[in-house]
Amino acid sequence: MTKAIMIQGAGSNVGKSVLVAGLARACVQRGLSVAPFKPQNMSNNASVTADGGEIGRAQALQAMACGLEPMINMNPVLLKPETDIGAQVIVQGKRFATMKARDYGKQKSTLLPAVLDSFAKLSAKHDLIIIEGAGSPAEVNLRAGDIANMGFAEAADIPVVLIGDIDRGGVIAQMVGTHAVLPPDDRNRIKGFAINKFRGDPSLFADGMDMIADQTGWAPLGVVPWFMDAWRLPAEDVMDIRSRKGGKIKIAVPRLNRIANFDDLDPLSATPDVSVEIIEVGRPLPGDADLIIIPGSKSTIADLAHFRAQGWNIDLQAHVRRGGNVLGICGGYQMLGRQIIDRDGIEGPPSDVPGLGLLDVVTVMEPKKHLALSEARYRTTGDPVSGYEIHIGVTDGPDRENAWLETDGRCIGAASPDGKILGCYLHGLFASDKFRSSYLRQLGHPSDAFDYRAGVERTLDELAKHLETHLDIDQLLALADDVSNSIST
Repeated sequence: MTKAIMIQGAGSNVGKSVLVAGLARACVQRGLSVAPFKPQNMSNNASVTADGGEIGRAQALQAMACGLEPMINMNPVLLKPETDIGAQVIVQGKRFATMKARDYGKQKSTLLPAVLDSFAKLSAKHDLIIIEGAGSPAEVNLRAGDIANMGFAEAADIPVVLIGDIDRGGVIAQMVGTHAVLPPDDRNRIKGFAINKFRGDPSLFADGMDMIADQTGWAPLGVVPWFMDAWRLPAEDVMDIRSRKGGKIKIAVPRLNRIANFDDLDPLSATPDVSVEIIEVGRPLPGDADLIIIPGSKSTIADLAHFRAQGWNIDLQAHVRRGGNVLGICGGYQMLGRQIIDRDGIEGPPSDVPGLGLLDVVTVMEPKKHLALSEARYRTTGDPVSGYEIHIGVTDGPDRENAWLETDGRCIGAASPDGKILGCYLHGLFASDKFRSSYLRQLGHPSDAFDYRAGVERTLDELAKHLETHLDIDQLLALADDVSNSIST
């Protein structure tokens, strides 16, 4: 019989995604068939799945921890913010609608059947499902129609473990306060708790654990120290993007308002020879960068306006005049062209805006989203490149003839005649080790190739070991309950 447990947080960014990944790897090492599940996620960092859809990047990492390919049923509802008040809604891998937050709040309960359908399909194939909540169940103002936390746990009859984040301070209030505001049925569904991100000697918080247990009646499962190598795992939350000093090759990346699919940066940050600098709002693009990467965007036209408002277009022109290299990926590729045409108002009011003019291409926005896992070849060296495409819009123009990637004789992306300005739609390309090394060598700095994916796998193993040491996984698994036979596909 399949068992399931749900990991919820006493707040956002308490480390649920990383904990679920580590728990999944630990349970796989114990001989269980495990799958991750997140009923509803909100992220512009998505992963293209083998079954032709998209899910949150965290669930793709968790799938890797389980030794599985990412599948749409691991994250049946994905919200991709496009504005401060609206988001694209992805249901079981496909675009469902674009809604304002208020409208989605009224409609989300109608998505529960799809969520339960995906959960049932996963449950039929595995011994254990580890479920990740979203935000916090303490947001009781959102409880009506909830499908992300207690609403799903109630519908599927799943026990919950609550995680607190001690790094932010006030963790006792987080936990006891959550207990206080939850309605009795939700409160009683929580069976245990753990404290995450502790710095120092965890035994110093023994009295705190006793206080929380006395006030709530929940079983204490452990205090988890800060996992120092968490940065080596692909991040999902845009707030987790950080500069990473590593070596003599300096890569600058402007932080766009709607930055999307920024996992392109993870292999570069992990490369010993590379320093990745995230350029925050109000700061100029550095004059000594070897490479400026304009990353993906969920709202290309709005982020292009934001780019110009920071004066980064002027900095970029100066960088090019100095002979600097530029790479635009997906939305960043579209920005580098001469023009972006959105006649149908897909990204807002119908518009026709000038691009940065560094590539002789034009992008026309079209409503159909292109999703694909792709294999290509770096034309300069012949090195293989793997990645994924997830975009709207078609880009064409003379600089497509200078494409630097190709597959089956078909050109991918575009390049300036001198090869200094490159653009493409292929995300994840720097995870291809030989290509990454060759490309960095083209910048004038030798860089040794290393196995990026193997590094992530080692980090997941270390995370599992970390949790086995500090978390009572035996008790956590004892709290897991059988998946109800009443959940049907």
